[in-house]
Amino acid sequence: MFVDEVILKVEAGRGGDGCLAFRREKYIPMGGPFGGNGGKGSDIKFIVDEGLHTLIDLRYMKVVKGPKGENGSGKNQNGKNAEDVIIKVPQGTIVTDEDTGLILADLKNKDDQVVVAFGGRGGRGNTAFKTQSNPAPNFAENGEPGEKRTLKVELKLLADVGLVGLPSVGKSTIISKISAAKPKIAAYHFTTLTPNLGVVKANNNRSFVVADLPGLIEGASLGEGLGDKFLKHIERTRVIAHVIDMGSTEGRNPVEDYNTIRNELKEFDENLLNRPEIIIANKMDIDGADKNLKEFKKQVKNKDIYEISAMEGKGLDAVINRLADILDTIPITPLIEEEKYESYVLYKFKKEDAYTIDKDYNGVWVIKGKEVEKLLEMTRFNTEEAIARFANKLRKMGIDDKLIELGAQEGDRVRILDYEFEFK
Repeated sequence: MFVDEVILKVEAGRGGDGCLAFRREKYIPMGGPFGGNGGKGSDIKFIVDEGLHTLIDLRYMKVVKGPKGENGSGKNQNGKNAEDVIIKVPQGTIVTDEDTGLILADLKNKDDQVVVAFGGRGGRGNTAFKTQSNPAPNFAENGEPGEKRTLKVELKLLADVGLVGLPSVGKSTIISKISAAKPKIAAYHFTTLTPNLGVVKANNNRSFVVADLPGLIEGASLGEGLGDKFLKHIERTRVIAHVIDMGSTEGRNPVEDYNTIRNELKEFDENLLNRPEIIIANKMDIDGADKNLKEFKKQVKNKDIYEISAMEGKGLDAVINRLADILDTIPITPLIEEEKYESYVLYKFKKEDAYTIDKDYNGVWVIKGKEVEKLLEMTRFNTEEAIARFANKLRKMGIDDKLIELGAQEGDRVRILDYEFEFK
């Protein structure tokens, strides 16, 4: 099954918890803190696998969770880092954050990889908090939560040349003749239900990849037929090869066929009309094809037109060598502008407020913000010292003053995530 788009939730591993421990050995009266740090949670990585050609493995994953880092232990022993979760994807995979719409990576090279969710750092054990003023801290941290994302994973096939045309014009026959691809071929519409890729060898030891893109009919860009599903794969192609049925075996006008496909490409992405193109006049072995070709040349001028009979294998060498010549002159340009990448855009953002405070219908003050929520999740409320440290950090962030400014009174309830506190 050919799957080229998947929505996937990922959750990187949480960091291991720090250890609260003290040295209690004979003949060491002032042992002090002895708790180690937790290990880092696992990252979730996408890595290109050249043997894959579809996203079907991801279709059934739905949610990917990374393992937690190992907790720290006594004797200042740090926990192990969790192993990263590796997800293999085909070349040409684009990963987008669904919430921001920004692109995390375009994995178009064979060795490409990207971390799509970073694991949380390990919580610090009480040894890490030892200071001159507090030589025996009685608290430790929980591990940091791993990053959570909802991703759109999309495959856009890597091909140098895209064969486009209405159904039954002979695209599958052409790719089967010029490459080792073995597409299904039959005399009915939508025989080809998935794109086919083939490696083509030209003269002078040159080679390139051709894609047979199925399902283009009038209205494809609006969802008719299969075209809206596969039009996106033409975005990566550097040359567009229009395959036209000059024999009019379906009773259609070749000029109208050409204009229909051009219009669908324009409706999908106007930039596609600026790509170099050639016209492959197929089925020239059929009666009436010569007459149709003359009329076609009268109406469609200044175009590279090549006469072939894919069924008989005639004229294909000239097409192959011409495509190779065109590709030699075209530089490979990136599909996606830098401004759409997350790494490019993030530094432009203004620093957001560290937190927001609102009052809900029950009169509870609700505090939200990544920094505050992370502080809460990493605090272990098992000692008075840990609670005092948490309250002190909130005070330093200005939350106490902000609550007073908003009218909070002694004894009011304050909520962060699922935890409620009493305001004092």
